[in-house]
Parts: sequence; structure tokens; C-alpha cells
Amino acid sequence: MTTTTIKEFYDEMFGEYCPEVIKYVEEMDKKDVGHFNVFDIGEMFGACKAKPAMPYNRRTYYKISLINGKNKVEYADKTIEIEDFAILFATPKIPYRYTPYDNNQKGHFCVFTEDFMTKSKTGLLLDELPIYQPNTDFIFRLDARQYQEIESIFVKMHNEIQSDYQFKYDLLRNYVIELLHNGQKLKPMDSLIDNMNASSRITSLFLELLERQFPIESSTQALLLRNPKDYAETLNVHVNHLNKTLKERTGKTTSEIITSRILQESKVLLKSTSWNISEISNCLGFEEVAHFSNFFKKQSGLSPLAFRN
Repeated sequence: MTTTTIKEFYDEMFGEYCPEVIKYVEEMDKKDVGHFNVFDIGEMFGACKAKPAMPYNRRTYYKISLINGKNKVEYADKTIEIEDFAILFATPKIPYRYTPYDNNQKGHFCVFTEDFMTKSKTGLLLDELPIYQPNTDFIFRLDARQYQEIESIFVKMHNEIQSDYQFKYDLLRNYVIELLHNGQKLKPMDSLIDNMNASSRITSLFLELLERQFPIESSTQALLLRNPKDYAETLNVHVNHLNKTLKERTGKTTSEIITSRILQESKVLLKSTSWNISEISNCLGFEEVAHFSNFFKKQSGLSPLAFRN
């Protein structure tokens, strides 16, 4: 599982960049306003040969999708079947797979980066919103009336992004905020839980999240996910459920797997770099050098310095 940047998103969706897409991305970079774009799902598939299926990965951007069609969304231990109308609020924190059942897909979606929203004069912090809290659902069913109401917001986005209005990005941020508030009023969709497939998926995603943090290649690099709670929140499952699943599938607890991988990396850094013990400790997420030293000695029987020498 990889992490997809906003530029890689276009390549992932369209196979290769469309000329107008390249130009737009470059213009947004120059304006230093973060990134925002909005698409008509039906139109873009034909125009740029977009790939409707989205594989498992983590993204560096947020995405709001207004869906009209038969689709399946899989994340952690849940599978959501979409029969007609729905809206999906994707966050960089949750990896998911999106699969359409046919080519009869309509709707809209917008993508935006966190820095696009932080430019807002309201000072909005996305991760503080209820809809983006850990262990919350992010797919909501809509009826025909709700679909039309939300579609009207996307239509305004399409019109505004083509305009020459001086403050159009402020207005587009307001439309995003309006979508977020509409989503927070909705009820999540019921999921189908296939225990065997879900267990395998959670285990695979956990191990990929773990491995994606390594190797540590710079003394300024630091682990983003350090403990079982961090991984459980990223996977949108309860920490006890993650632990139970990993124990059943691997014979080891979440903590044991994390500990083993951090110990492995610490040995590599001690032997292959000239970084001091404090730098290695910081990279691996320890608050104090003493904590790292105690951890290493408990796991290996040697102090970090003794192992290095």
C-alpha cells in the first residue's frame, strides 16, 4: 500500500495526465493556495479515460464524492454496498478500496488538500470536525431529494472554478464547508461484515501501514504511527478488535508486532549510521533517550551502545 500525492492522484485516475490537468496543477502550485479541483464523474471517464476503481492506499488529500450508481467500498472490517445515491467523505487517515459494478456512473467529486482549507479565514481545522474523527463512518446514503440538493453545491463549484472572480477560492472553500456540514447531518450506511475477508484485510492493511514507515532514511524522519492505538485509529477499528484479529491471524499481539519491527529498525540504524543514540531514539518515536535504552536492552539483552560497539 502506498501513499498517493495529489499529483499522483491524477495519474492514478487518468492513466496519464491530461494536458489541461497538468496546466491546472501547475497553476495551483504557483498561486500557493493549496489544491482544489472538482470533477463530473460521467464526463471525466470519457474525456480522459479515467480509471473508476480506486485501490487500497492512503492519500495526502481529502475527497468528497457524490455517487449515483452501483458501487462497493471496502475499508478495514467493513464492506459498503451502494445501490444508488450516496456521499463519501474520504480522509488521508483511512485507506479504502472503491470498486464500481458497472460503467453507468454519475455524480461529482472534489479533491482538496489540508493546506487549501487552512487558508480559510475561518481557520477551519479539518481533523477537528466530527465527520473526520477516528472510528467514525464516512459513507452516507442519500435519497433523490438529498442527492439533488447536494448536487446543486457541486454545480456551483463547477461554475465557480471556471470563473475569473478574484476571491473564487474563498467561495470554493465555503462550498466545501457546506458539503461537510451536510454530511454531518446524515446517518451512516449499514455495512456487510465478512469476518474471514475482513480479518485478512485488516491484517494486511496493518502490516502494510507498519512497513510503509520504514526504512528510516534521515535523522529528521519520525514514526507517525507508534502504538496500537495509532494503527487502530488509522484503520478505523477498535484497538481491541485489531489486537484480537492480529493474534488470530499471526499469533502475535499488535504491540508484539510493532515492538519487533522497531527493534529490527533500531539495530539497522545502530549498525549502519553514525547517528547518535538520541537521534535514533527520536526517529523511532521515544520521548526520552532513557526510554529507548531501556526498550532496547529489554528486547535484545544489550544496551544500544554495547550493540553498536
